[in-house]
Amino acid sequence: MPTGRLYGVGLGPGDPSLLTVRAVEVIASADVVAYHSARHGRSIARSIAERHLRPGQIEEPLVYPVTTETTDHPGGYRGALEEFYEEAAARLAAHLDAGRVVAVLAEGDPFFYSSYQHMHKRLAHRYPTEVVPGVTSFSAASARLGRPLVEGEETLTILPGTLPEEELTARLAQADSAVVMKLGRTFPTVRGALERSGRLAEARYVERATMSGERTGRVADIDPESVPYFSMAVLPSRVAGVPSDARMDAGADARTDAETDVAVQEAVLGNDAAPGEVVVVGLGPAGPLWLTPEARGALAAAEDVVGYTTYVDRVPVRPGQRRHGSDNKVESERAEFALDLARQGHRVAVVSSGDPGVFAMASAVLEVAAEDPYREVPVRVVPGMTAAHAAAARAGAPLGHDYAVVSLSDRLKPWEVIAGRLRAAVAADLVLALYNPGSRSRLWQVGATRDLLLEHRAPDTPVVVARDVGGPEESVRVVRLGELEPAEVDMRTLLIVGSTQTRVAQRGEGGAERIVWTPRRYPEG
Repeated sequence: MPTGRLYGVGLGPGDPSLLTVRAVEVIASADVVAYHSARHGRSIARSIAERHLRPGQIEEPLVYPVTTETTDHPGGYRGALEEFYEEAAARLAAHLDAGRVVAVLAEGDPFFYSSYQHMHKRLAHRYPTEVVPGVTSFSAASARLGRPLVEGEETLTILPGTLPEEELTARLAQADSAVVMKLGRTFPTVRGALERSGRLAEARYVERATMSGERTGRVADIDPESVPYFSMAVLPSRVAGVPSDARMDAGADARTDAETDVAVQEAVLGNDAAPGEVVVVGLGPAGPLWLTPEARGALAAAEDVVGYTTYVDRVPVRPGQRRHGSDNKVESERAEFALDLARQGHRVAVVSSGDPGVFAMASAVLEVAAEDPYREVPVRVVPGMTAAHAAAARAGAPLGHDYAVVSLSDRLKPWEVIAGRLRAAVAADLVLALYNPGSRSRLWQVGATRDLLLEHRAPDTPVVVARDVGGPEESVRVVRLGELEPAEVDMRTLLIVGSTQTRVAQRGEGGAERIVWTPRRYPEG
């Protein structure tokens, strides 16, 4: 006897009228209709499909042994569910072996957080199978809110509310748009993560979208005790602009366009325009892989991006976001410009390569912000991966013990000061991370530094020469201090000079890999 056929049927978010034509065809023609339910026996999936069931069909209720309660199963909660899935799959397999067509109903889409997937994993490789897609719950939520989820180059992040709060916070901070599923008991955690990530004000709540008892609102206004499992938090598209509920609050339909704009601003920001803010953001050494979630979130939330043109160009372009690039030698003017924008109510991100507090824009911004008329402008610093740490990781662990960080640029301090600090650091046997070692117009400092260090260090002291770390022209070499060539060093290069304890070893097949590390233990005496 030929085997039957398995269908995973997406029912959509709840409204029976949102079933697809294909879903209706499969449900009506199936010999067996299976659906999951809790022990109370009521199945939302069955209620959605009920009008398309026919007399004579075999119904297979797949009743969970546990949902949120505890269990005395020897394998615990997961063990109880695994046993249930195996038993349920065996029941469906018996029908399929008998040549019957089996339709497993799934709210939303069968491949999106669906119970059907557990049957699919156990049966699809054994029987002919078709999955009928359905309208997802988050698509219905977006429609009910009247807000686009993503637009242009935005990306959408889908998160389960069961994640730890720290993980939720990090992911929400960097997301363009996001949906957090499975609320219910997780709602306080999700709300806390939205608040900590700075996204609570824009977060919207949707409960039972398209179903009886549907409710929408602001997450910040929702009573945690009233939140069911079938609800979600939505961070809509930032490109879309002001939330539609704010326009309703402003009574937009009764005003002129100009009056509406003012009213909407007051509805969202209050009667007084919200104060602006300057966030100094570290972009890391190069590329998006070096950017922290907090930095991504700050850049996404900014209305204006200010910085050295080369660094501004590394920030993804967002519709409506203004970009202000400038020369690398106007740090104070750039800081003042950013603070002036913030005084006008703008959210401003000032960007720096690496960490903004290491030879970068944080100091310049805070110096200007300490003076009138900028003392009351909020300023935050968002850290980034430093060039020294990125270069050290590529070489091994040369910064494994005490080290000093020195800039060789004499543009803002005399060379005599630099030389004095180098002598003090090398006399203390510190590893040195040397920033800004040279440029096309400034080569002599590298040679002078090498000669100065050779007064205290052996010529075979290892030096990591790291250029364009994380970039397309990355090069990391290890040379001896006595053989360091100034002509091979430019502004995109960082030097790490070892201490007397720094070691070099060959590893890998044929000794092809060369690693550098400084032991954490320093010899006594």
